[in-house]
Amino acid sequence: MLKQHLQLKLGQKLAPQQIQLMKLIQLHTLEFEEELERELEENPALEIAKEESKEDEYATLEDSYETEGTESIETDFDVDQYLYDDEPSYKTASSNYSSDDEEFDNESLLTEGQSLYDYLLEQIHLVNISEEDEKIAEYIIGNLDTDGYLRREIKSLVDDLAFSQGIYTTKENVEDILENYVQKLDPPGVGARGLQECLLLQIEKKVSSDKAVSLAANILRHQFDALTNKHYNKIIQKYDIEEEDLRDALDEISKLSPKVGGNFDTQTITINQEIIPDFVIQVKDGQVVPMLNSKNAPTLRVSEEYKDILSTYSHDKNSSEHKQAALFIKQKLDAAKWYIDAINQRQNTLLQTITAIVKFQKDYFLTGDEKSLRPMILKDVADITGFDISTISRVVKSKYADTPNGIIYLKDLFSDSLTNDDGEEVSTKEIKTHLQEVISKENKRKPLTDDALVVILKEQGYNIARRTIAKYREQLNIPVARLRKEL
Repeated sequence: MLKQHLQLKLGQKLAPQQIQLMKLIQLHTLEFEEELERELEENPALEIAKEESKEDEYATLEDSYETEGTESIETDFDVDQYLYDDEPSYKTASSNYSSDDEEFDNESLLTEGQSLYDYLLEQIHLVNISEEDEKIAEYIIGNLDTDGYLRREIKSLVDDLAFSQGIYTTKENVEDILENYVQKLDPPGVGARGLQECLLLQIEKKVSSDKAVSLAANILRHQFDALTNKHYNKIIQKYDIEEEDLRDALDEISKLSPKVGGNFDTQTITINQEIIPDFVIQVKDGQVVPMLNSKNAPTLRVSEEYKDILSTYSHDKNSSEHKQAALFIKQKLDAAKWYIDAINQRQNTLLQTITAIVKFQKDYFLTGDEKSLRPMILKDVADITGFDISTISRVVKSKYADTPNGIIYLKDLFSDSLTNDDGEEVSTKEIKTHLQEVISKENKRKPLTDDALVVILKEQGYNIARRTIAKYREQLNIPVARLRKEL
């Protein structure tokens, strides 16, 4: 049985404009320019302002409005608010440029190159091979990844050849074509099913009479696990050789490429992309001055042509076609005004955020020393700006700043804190910098273990656990002591 009842419920929903503003905030400069270009194409009421003074622009508008009729008509919106520019200037125009900014050329540089796939096909077509085997070889080549490896199982290739190509063959035949034809192609190492096979294919192409090359081939073939784990003493004992012999063999192995397809374009056309910083930070007379990249957007305004069309509608209140046209124009004008306002809000949010970050990390920007970085989390910046933490997160996402010490990723300025022996809070980034320096100066023949690193950092005033050292080391992409060992 159906029953009716009343229920009070609190809820919160973001307006579409708020959602769009959040999306605009997290876009970096290049993405924002693409978004702006799309908006200009979709909304004819939004246009790029011409190079003229705003005073003359508004004077011209006022003169035209005085001569035009302002007869009131029956409608669900006020036409006058779209004809007169009595709103704050930031709602109808936006300028992100300064007079002394340099021009950026954002056009992509297109370079044409040959792919690994095409290069291998050219070679296989010159090989004396049957038509069916050639098709199998072509299919194998088509399954190589960009590094030149065959990652798929041979059995899967056999099944695919039967179902998609109508070629019925055996696993043994495919392996034979792979090893005797595909792996014989240039560059050496192509078609390998793993790193060990890739290196072996390359070393076998070298002169085997050389002692170092022969030893390197034997190590790769029979002692690959010991090599990857840097068990050098085990290899020396196994082959009864001197340390100098092993060093020569390792030198030959180091000349081999683990990614033989790396010198080829993965696509026919390669796009050369560069990082364009979203912020510019300058140091003047001991003061740190943050600025927005002025190329975030051109000067925008609401289309005068659309205002004129709306003005024409005000003279004809009886035409239903004019009213429909006016309603359409109203939607476009609303969208254009809101978009200009959203751009200004975005710029204001970005500027307040970068100002707060610069204020918090002033010593770092003055010195350029990462040890000067203070512990800083999103909440610290949110407290200064008054924005929500999620807003700060969107601002720093994928954003870069051009500083006197080079281009930096904003997220790299954020770090947690630890307390040193003096009771002071220090940034974890500072500790990582010290850790990196200690490891860079260690004796590579006897690398420092994590326990030894704990003792050294404790002597420097950083009392941290071994598991924390291991975590920081992994974050810095530094392997364990055993894998850092060198002869």
